[in-house]
Amino acid sequence: MTVATRPAPDFAIARKAMVDSQLRTSGVNEPWVIARMAAVPREDFVPDDSKAAAYIDRAIALGDERMLAAPLVYGRMLAEAKPAASDKALVVDGGSGYLPALLETLVASVEVVSPAEAVAASRKRGNFTLLLVDGAIEEFPDVLAKRLADDGRVVTGLMSRGVSRLAVGRKAAGTVALLPLAEIGIPRLAEFDKVAGWSF
Repeated sequence: MTVATRPAPDFAIARKAMVDSQLRTSGVNEPWVIARMAAVPREDFVPDDSKAAAYIDRAIALGDERMLAAPLVYGRMLAEAKPAASDKALVVDGGSGYLPALLETLVASVEVVSPAEAVAASRKRGNFTLLLVDGAIEEFPDVLAKRLADDGRVVTGLMSRGVSRLAVGRKAAGTVALLPLAEIGIPRLAEFDKVAGWSF
């Protein structure tokens, strides 16, 4: 008696289906975004037991409470970021390494930090012109704003009252103001939660 085995998934076909049925149908049609999303093998950024589901239209658990967001999140983030070949980019990585991989050929340089490193007290200043946060945050810490050059751009998820939205912003007068855009499911980064305070 032989045990039937499932055929290995064809990731190239799955990647094309992701582009056609998730990105294009949701308004992500920029040729350079499509090219990057079609070129980077998403299955390389998930655990072995999740590879067959790498291209589904929802987040994938990575372990240690980390998640890889749905493909549409990354397509929208890239489209809003409009990375330039001259950009010096900083990525707060949500745990997968997927977003830095998407970005690396689109900008001059990419530096990656963890969420814990992004919120840690530091005197370090930077001149990054583009910051992408791979996750939804409740607040944008001043220590992270210091890493940006004046007029530096930000694309992140923004969590408010349990709802996540894509948000964009710029650094001006030493601070970053975020503008919420479309509601979209983005995994929360607990390191960026607001400190609970007293209320009366």
